[in-house]
Amino acid sequence: MIAVHFDKPGGPENLYLKEVAKPSPGEGEVLLKVAASALNRADLLQRQGQYAPPPGASNILGLEASGHVAELGAGCQGPWRVGDPAMVLLSGGGQAQYVTVPAELLMPIPAGLTMCQAAAIPEAWLTAFQLLHLVGNVQAGDSVLIHAGASGVGTAAIQLARMAGATPLVTAGSQEKLQIAEKLGAAAGFNYKEEDFSEATLKFTKGAGVNLILDCIGGSYWEKNVNCLALDGHWVLYGLLGGAVISGPLFSKLLFKRGSLITSLLRPRDKKMLVKAFTEQILPHFSTEGPQRLLPVLDRVYPVAEIQEAHEYMETNKNVGKIVLELPQ
Repeated sequence: MIAVHFDKPGGPENLYLKEVAKPSPGEGEVLLKVAASALNRADLLQRQGQYAPPPGASNILGLEASGHVAELGAGCQGPWRVGDPAMVLLSGGGQAQYVTVPAELLMPIPAGLTMCQAAAIPEAWLTAFQLLHLVGNVQAGDSVLIHAGASGVGTAAIQLARMAGATPLVTAGSQEKLQIAEKLGAAAGFNYKEEDFSEATLKFTKGAGVNLILDCIGGSYWEKNVNCLALDGHWVLYGLLGGAVISGPLFSKLLFKRGSLITSLLRPRDKKMLVKAFTEQILPHFSTEGPQRLLPVLDRVYPVAEIQEAHEYMETNKNVGKIVLELPQ
């Protein structure tokens, strides 16, 4: 089969397509013929040698995929049959023509969605669902500040926060990104390049601050985050795009707010319960008509042969929503 490959860590120019052995499904596993896979920041980090796959995971890039069941391994008891369309969250291996996956991690593709739209759901939407509900314990009436509001996770978190009865606020780096976030349901958006998002958040919340912050930035935002966190608020850190180093009185400021700082990563986590909860509670809303309908946001679709260009584009930070790769059929 064809797979995305790199021989040594470095820039996008190191990526190429390579013929590798097609995997075989083990006990309780399914072989998925991949139609599409989406790009994630973790792919860039892994390509740069900064984010190794968990033990036992494929070293091929790709944390999510959509396609059709091609083969069932021994002992597959579930509802899946050869030919069924499905999408899946992976620990690696999605950017190849075939990938093996435990059968219980497969999710049905909601009616009316294309393979490319389906490939844009697993990583971003399961991350947003986990951060809001399982980690952040979002409640109706809460205000939620979502950094990188136009990213895959950001566009999902806006919609899920709205669905939970919370008020989503976002930060982003351009007017276009803020407009799209507001169309998806953000109550307000702040351009971090042009204003102090912390002060703007306090102004919007009439001085109370936000109950929950979803933060993929880290170091460079710590002081502003604590400043606009409400009393007893939860700050959930799931990325370090703004660095890992902090200098200053973080603990005293956080203590004064009685705030909770919680960290979360999706890749090493046990995904079975997460997938089950998401499939039951959230997936049906992708195919229901009406104001509560959920929508995966796609920015660009590349043929997998243009993997270098896809990585280069993600590195410009211009994308709104997901960048998707189509695999040859």
